[in-house]
Amino acid sequence: MIFQIKKASQEDIPFLWDMLYEAIYVNENEEKPPRSIVNNPELAKYVENWGRAGDFALIAKDELDQSLGAVWIRLFDDSNKTYGYIDSNTPILSMAISPEFRGKGIGSKLLNEICTQASINGYKAISLSVAPANKALTLYERVGFQKVGIDGTSWDMKLSF
Repeated sequence: MIFQIKKASQEDIPFLWDMLYEAIYVNENEEKPPRSIVNNPELAKYVENWGRAGDFALIAKDELDQSLGAVWIRLFDDSNKTYGYIDSNTPILSMAISPEFRGKGIGSKLLNEICTQASINGYKAISLSVAPANKALTLYERVGFQKVGIDGTSWDMKLSF
């Protein structure tokens, strides 16, 4: 599959909301919650008011400029920490690929590129939260993320540069 990775713009914010929904992990035998769940403050904080200091996103687009998936990092602090939080200097990574484009290498390329960009921008590490049963765990481990803790039923993972 031919695709390009582009830095997200303000025009991509609605797609980030879509990808936030797709990033919600649900066991295969469970029904996905309604899309309105992204309005829950615990989830909305990953995209809400996008464009603040430290916000950075990449979008994978095909040759027709169709958005295929996204990866983004965002800083949090002790007053608004969330899943995957390590400290106020370590951005939390979020990522999702549209269901019809999964398994085509898009996630790998997005993840590698966001790691490169985070390092270039002076971050010493990035973190994330993932359910141990999520297939994406294999990708995160392959890139070098290591388990640093457990938050509820999910693992907190960190990649140091």
